[in-house]
Amino acid sequence: MRILVATAVPAERDAVARALPGPTTEVRLPAATLHRYRAVGHDDGPLPSGHDNDALPSGHDNDALPSGHDDGALPSGHDDGPSAADPGHGSPAADPGHGSPTADHGHGTPPDRRSAPSSGLDVDLLAAGVGPALAAASAAGALTAAVLEGRPYGLVVSTGIAGGFLPEAPLGCLVLADEITAADLGADTPDGFLPVTDLGFGTVTHHPPQDLVRAAAAATGARTGTVLTVSTVTGSAERAAALRARHPRALAEAMEGFGVAEAAAAHTTPVLELRAVSNAVGPRDRAAWRIGDALTALTEAFGKLTPVLESWDPYEPYEP
Repeated sequence: MRILVATAVPAERDAVARALPGPTTEVRLPAATLHRYRAVGHDDGPLPSGHDNDALPSGHDNDALPSGHDDGALPSGHDDGPSAADPGHGSPAADPGHGSPTADHGHGTPPDRRSAPSSGLDVDLLAAGVGPALAAASAAGALTAAVLEGRPYGLVVSTGIAGGFLPEAPLGCLVLADEITAADLGADTPDGFLPVTDLGFGTVTHHPPQDLVRAAAAATGARTGTVLTVSTVTGSAERAAALRARHPRALAEAMEGFGVAEAAAAHTTPVLELRAVSNAVGPRDRAAWRIGDALTALTEAFGKLTPVLESWDPYEPYEP
């Protein structure tokens, strides 16, 4: 099976890469670079017409995120050490509320079996950028390129560091989403926040395959619950409390999961979100952040997760 793993920044991507054996190949797309780990004996296949495996289009850097992001470090507010500026992911997110109409991110129409590898695991790592919009655009580009190659992905994984809602998700723990919810997609009203679904539009939640969530949680020791996606991280106890009131099952907050899930849903591809908690949701106490520890936990988690992904069958009926 071929898998796309999308992180926000290179430091998170590299943490995942440390768990993957074998050589890597850089594959350059128009607006992103994939780091490809190929199962032994599998052919990468040709890139779509007009794509060069060795050079990006003019103006694109091989290793850098979009302007304003540094290749070697997390963006401002992100770093791989405890003294980092702000991780961004760790702040609490507003939740549109359970009970709103949701979109099951199940298997949908499976990719063409003729294009899928017969065994092993091919992994493409993508530093997709910070925030749901850029993450969605980058993931959609990679998903489309895979279809044009004739080798679509069987699974998309959104991963990286996150803020945890204490005490349920303490620093250093792993969280797996059984719901991926856009927490601040909607409207503010005199009576409070309304999710976009209450306004008659779109969706606010995607559901990963529950059989995969259970297997991954058993292998990694991750806690399962709702992971919120926000565009603006939370920096106060008041907002953290408001989010928990709207989303009592929320364990963590990050900035990309829902965007990646939307891109995957457009390709009827299942999605999984795995996060390592680097800081508490609430007031921004940078001295308490443990980003380095969270990145280490992410590496260890993917070492345990890989056998689960190798054995998982994306063509089995979806179990909600």
